[in-house]
Amino acid sequence: MGVAGSKLEKALGDQFPEGERYFGLENFGNTCYCNSVLQALYFCVPFREQLLEYYSNNKTKISSQKKKTGVIAPKRFVHRVRRENENFRGYMHQDAHEFLNFLLNELVDILEKESQKVTNVPQTSSVEGAVNGPSNGQINGVKKEPLVTWVHKNFQGILTNETRCLSSTETLNAEDKFFCDKCRSLQEAQKRMKIKKPPHILVIHLKRFKYMEQLNRHKKLSYRVVFPLELKLSNTVEDADSEYSLFAVVVHVGSGPNHGHYVSLVKSHNHWLYFDDENVEMVDESAIQTFFGSAQEYSSSNDHGYILFYERLTSDDN
Repeated sequence: MGVAGSKLEKALGDQFPEGERYFGLENFGNTCYCNSVLQALYFCVPFREQLLEYYSNNKTKISSQKKKTGVIAPKRFVHRVRRENENFRGYMHQDAHEFLNFLLNELVDILEKESQKVTNVPQTSSVEGAVNGPSNGQINGVKKEPLVTWVHKNFQGILTNETRCLSSTETLNAEDKFFCDKCRSLQEAQKRMKIKKPPHILVIHLKRFKYMEQLNRHKKLSYRVVFPLELKLSNTVEDADSEYSLFAVVVHVGSGPNHGHYVSLVKSHNHWLYFDDENVEMVDESAIQTFFGSAQEYSSSNDHGYILFYERLTSDDN
């Protein structure tokens, strides 16, 4: 079980969730970026349930773990990641957000290829990603509806933009004005983007690294970003606000983009847990505040929230 595991079980006591497992992940030299993202995705319950259903439908056996805590070595998974993407080979420091994008897009790619095998439809276009959605193709002149996988259903939202004429007194240069079809002339206008369909799982990537031309290198941005436990999206086409609850944070630890460490905090059954590779421990909800960043440009703290995971609340949750 290990010392860390026994401490966690002792800390939770009778409150240890039935059927839940809290395992750390072994680090193979530089795979903290992978471990932190995997922990966040594992505790994204809709994603976990649909992934398990996918394996069940494909009659793939998943070994059941009787122990409640411990350490797992995802050696085969890391080996496949490095085989599929040369960017993750070697032992250089990697970016957790790039890995998250790769992983979700790779899942979509696999699901689309499997769907094409079932329907005997040849592949006509490349995958554009889980965030932007699959592209529309045509087969024999007939427009093909894009495949919407369970990855899209969880993570993909839809944006819409609109431009309207204004009666504002603000003067714009002619080249900046908008040609209104109704007015048949150039008009002052306001352009805005709204969320047509909010995603079920909202993933927010905080820009923590910026290329500085005068330094000829990337620099870490330690600006303070107070991310809330509960979030409302009001700029939506729907009348009602979309409400979200924070359930995971991937944290970058270090002073620069080319070195450092990744850890994650996840919420499970109203408990917050801190995952640092093999180590797992309970933390108080207030601990999240320590990862907001600093109001000062230079700070002794190098632990900053990097990727935020929110789940959309239903009417029952509210």
